[in-house]
Amino acid sequence: MGRTLALIEREMRRFRRSPVLIFMSMTMPIVQLVVLGYAFGGNVKHLKLAIVDQDHGVPAVRLLEMTSAVSSGARTIDTVVYADQGAALEDLRDGHVNGVLTIPPDFSRRVLAKNAPRVALIEDNTDTFVSVTLSSTMNSVLASYAPGVKVVPRVSREPALDVVEVYPYVPYIQYLLPGSVVMSIFVMVMIGGGIIFIDDKARGLHEGYLVTPITKLELIAGFNISGTIKAVTAGMFLIVIGSLIAGIPNPLDPFRLFRVFVVVVVTAFALISLMFLLMVRVTDPLLPRAMFGVLNTVLYFPSGAVYPQQGFPAWMQVIAVADPFTYAVHALKCLLLKNTGFGAIAFDLLFLSLFSALAMTLATRLFKRTL
Repeated sequence: MGRTLALIEREMRRFRRSPVLIFMSMTMPIVQLVVLGYAFGGNVKHLKLAIVDQDHGVPAVRLLEMTSAVSSGARTIDTVVYADQGAALEDLRDGHVNGVLTIPPDFSRRVLAKNAPRVALIEDNTDTFVSVTLSSTMNSVLASYAPGVKVVPRVSREPALDVVEVYPYVPYIQYLLPGSVVMSIFVMVMIGGGIIFIDDKARGLHEGYLVTPITKLELIAGFNISGTIKAVTAGMFLIVIGSLIAGIPNPLDPFRLFRVFVVVVVTAFALISLMFLLMVRVTDPLLPRAMFGVLNTVLYFPSGAVYPQQGFPAWMQVIAVADPFTYAVHALKCLLLKNTGFGAIAFDLLFLSLFSALAMTLATRLFKRTL
């Protein structure tokens, strides 16, 4: 164990002499959290809606007033009145407006006759988020449109749904935080573990270790433990700073921080073991740099960090089952968003521990001298 500790001390001393590496590995995930959290998590506003009134009756004017109220209140839409439908459609195709609301000439007559009045919403469906927001906004306007007095039955004959939310509202930046923490661990593992490991092999430092009494297991264990310490430092830093930025309730609760620390340690050791398994036979120092983007895509996005796994195709769900990111993200979501105990994440910890043991065993067996 003393030889392994000496190797760990040497790696930590070298890590301390690289302040730029420390800064980049800790700040990159925070930048990602803030940019993606606010880029994808906000409500869509100020969509330009062209209105073509071909009726000009009192019910049509009332509908226009209600649409203008949404424009000045929630500001989901900004209305632009057009006299010609052809010009409005041309601006829609050119991207100057996001949708065209057309009130047909017989709208007022049908409203007064209670004969199924209809309006048309023509929208640019190349952007799903925009089209869904426009449709839901106009549906809510039409649902509240009541030109006459409604007679509400004393006893409703229709089934009703009462929605009860177990947890407070979770903004997208909070939803993204667990994945960003795992990404910070992965960045430190990749930069401070895998790349340094390959650079040492290219310089022949490993051969110098192996002429000493140190064994292959002690060498791999030393690199894994030192890499885990670096990754845990980055992960806990992002946990604290990210929780404050995202507005996680009670971010400094000591019991929660302890549970999170356990998950971060197990996750870091699993990812560093995976990295050494992938790099143990690699000799080209450019290969891990090229693999970074591929591993980032294959491991991060199928994990459910940015989108629920229930929306994935079957082949991607297969990847998610074997992906250690999946279990780390799930465990951190339980702890950070739900404040659960170890019982909810026991399987995640078990999978990551078994994954670490298997990856480290295989890496030790595959490790060989190159000189």
